[in-house]
Amino acid sequence: MIAKTTLEFLSDLRRNNYKEWFHANRPRYEAAREDVLANAGRLVEGINRFDPSLGTPDLTRLIYRINRNLRFSADKRPYKTHFGVVMNADGDRHSPLSGYYMHVEPDGMSVVSCGLYITEENAGSRNRVRQAIDEHWEEFSAIVHAPSFREHVGDLCREDRVLKRVPRGFSADSPAAEYLKLNHFYVWKQLPDELVTSDRYIPEALRLYELMKPLNDFLNRAVGR
Repeated sequence: MIAKTTLEFLSDLRRNNYKEWFHANRPRYEAAREDVLANAGRLVEGINRFDPSLGTPDLTRLIYRINRNLRFSADKRPYKTHFGVVMNADGDRHSPLSGYYMHVEPDGMSVVSCGLYITEENAGSRNRVRQAIDEHWEEFSAIVHAPSFREHVGDLCREDRVLKRVPRGFSADSPAAEYLKLNHFYVWKQLPDELVTSDRYIPEALRLYELMKPLNDFLNRAVGR
């Protein structure tokens, strides 16, 4: 479980997002980061029981930096107010692979997630995934429309840059049309603070990751793994 002090630190950081406060509270940050890494280690151990392809990655390479990239942002707050850890078979947070994602943030914003978020680094994966969905629609549909998946996970996220039309090269009449319009291919499930800070957190996260595994497998085959 995530320590309540970890969420308290993130809440305080949200209200005091400037360098002087952060440096004065660096011991709290270090303790929170270690707490997240310890929980990520428990998740990796559990995921390996149903997905041994994950292996035992170095989690210090998979936790995202707390510092925000300010180069092209109008928002000049220097720090993120969450922790994120990606867990994939490459052991690299810049990997083109689909993977499992752990997000810790107060006020019910913690997340269990799985899939591919497309960036400039893995932009080539977008069309490969679209082709796989289109060509193997029955398989993909069986995954995302499985009753247990729908009930406990939901559907792929549609919050970011969904196309209005089916992209060029695909039929507008494709049964996969609504998924071909996606720019990212991932699912996520928000978890309340009272769950995240309880003994139920790790078992519940692992239950959700196991439901997400068929999607993870499909996406990794699509990108060539």
